[in-house]
Amino acid sequence: MTKATTGATMSLDGYIADATHGGFEHLFQWYGNGDVETPTANPDMTFRTSAASAEHLRELNERTGALVVGRRLFDMTNGWGGRHPMDVPVVVVTHHVPEGWDREGDSFVFVTDGIESAIDRAKAIAGDKQVGVNGGTIAAQVLAAGLLDEVHVDLVPVLLGDGIPFFAGLKVAPVQLEGPTRVVQGNGVTHLAYRVRRQG
Repeated sequence: MTKATTGATMSLDGYIADATHGGFEHLFQWYGNGDVETPTANPDMTFRTSAASAEHLRELNERTGALVVGRRLFDMTNGWGGRHPMDVPVVVVTHHVPEGWDREGDSFVFVTDGIESAIDRAKAIAGDKQVGVNGGTIAAQVLAAGLLDEVHVDLVPVLLGDGIPFFAGLKVAPVQLEGPTRVVQGNGVTHLAYRVRRQG
């Protein structure tokens, strides 16, 4: 069965961005503080991490078959210039298809009838690979719907003090997780994985 997972780089005090949707110069230092190159689908974006983080990224790319994101993230990144850096199809949860985009293409599929439908569509695209869920608000919705299997955290040693939490607007708390099921120590980051404990 295809898993739905979510992951984010997070500060020690639990934020994936500061209050202005910034702070990435602190959160994402680990993407450039090593000497092992990991290219992406964007020729202008190559990560240079520790060997441990490079292996973590390679495995993540290999097991991910599709992504689910919200409209805000799609708009903030300008649709990643037409192709996500992971080079996998992206299902965008939105109220309406943005102008200039096809409802369904090789790079993006726009789903307007809810999070469950988006996860179903992404699983069909992913086949026997995993579905990645990006963005705190969308991740919280997938978790609340009982559709999330794993939570991955790239924990960085910084305190932002305030900001956007990983699971923004979580309405089903408390949620217990099992693990960590995986711990990988990189340079300036610890990669952690947890299983979502099914309720009842």
